[in-house]
Amino acid sequence: MNSSKSPGLAGFGVLKNTTCHMDKKISVFFSITFMTVGILSNSLAIAILMKAYQRFRQKSKASFLLLASGLVVTDLFGHLINGAIAVFVYASDKDWIRFNQYNILCSVFGICMVFFGLCPLFLGSVMAVERCIGVTKPIFHSTKMTSRHVKMMLTMVCLFAVLIALLPILRFRAYQIQASRTWCFYKTEHVEDWEDRFYLLLFSCLGLLALAISFLCNAVTGITLLRVKFKSQQRQGRSHHFEMIIQLLAIMCVSCICWSPFLVTMARIGINESRSKETCETILFALRMATWNQILDPWVYILLRKAVLKNLYKITRGCCGVHIVNLHMWELSSIKNSLKVAAISESPSSKQINLQPLSSVGQ
Repeated sequence: MNSSKSPGLAGFGVLKNTTCHMDKKISVFFSITFMTVGILSNSLAIAILMKAYQRFRQKSKASFLLLASGLVVTDLFGHLINGAIAVFVYASDKDWIRFNQYNILCSVFGICMVFFGLCPLFLGSVMAVERCIGVTKPIFHSTKMTSRHVKMMLTMVCLFAVLIALLPILRFRAYQIQASRTWCFYKTEHVEDWEDRFYLLLFSCLGLLALAISFLCNAVTGITLLRVKFKSQQRQGRSHHFEMIIQLLAIMCVSCICWSPFLVTMARIGINESRSKETCETILFALRMATWNQILDPWVYILLRKAVLKNLYKITRGCCGVHIVNLHMWELSSIKNSLKVAAISESPSSKQINLQPLSSVGQ
């Protein structure tokens, strides 16, 4: 089947010589398991984030929660759409010629793979930038980063990801069925044309750039918070910042671990002008690693919350020895007492009490 002579079958070129052999039962099990766990995890995270958003609707944490909700919703729809298509392909015995004669399903699958791959990475970097601005420029953040502006940012990020995903279609370049015959993406075999290499490099460079921006902004935010904590004894108003930066660091670590293999693999394929040495098994393993990112992201918001961390601390305190617990409780109590003394000394009532003896002496 020559794709140049038959545009409707452009995605079937890889089916002539498939070198990737997988156990069908294991592959179906992976697809169904990933989709089910991802849907349940993201649904639970959405419920938690929306409840928190209602509590902090008028506070600085609202913009972060809105972006986090957008990230989790994107992951949820990614599992729903991509997982449903993957299960359908397995149920049809990967017979693309029978149900994809005009390459419509493969194009939809490829667009969804690119969009739901880049959009969470973009949102993670936007969240890091937003938190960096909130910590370093709080006045600017309180006046400019309103809910309306955050919603506009969400819309712009999604539209940009859609544009990147539709770029091959607009250029009349069909998405290709990959060697495993289970998913569609840019052309990864016999990549010789500059435009095919451009799409692979664009995808990988944008993903790596998003991870780099997240790392840089989280580093600046963390350093700023630590400097403020060491300079000032007051902890009020800063606990939510630490909670959010912990969540951002966890998201960044998960994204780097899960997405780096796939992004680097696509970049290597795009750089090599001749036939790439990447095997089908390597690409499929990197893809499954990237899929884990959408499963682990919601658990960051489920587990790394104040209530959960406090319960974990109580459990850990119960498992530890009495001497360690007493020492830690003594340190906490001393800190709290020092804060109370500082607050009382700076309060107006304490100043009035100190001025009363002076007034009596004057009389």
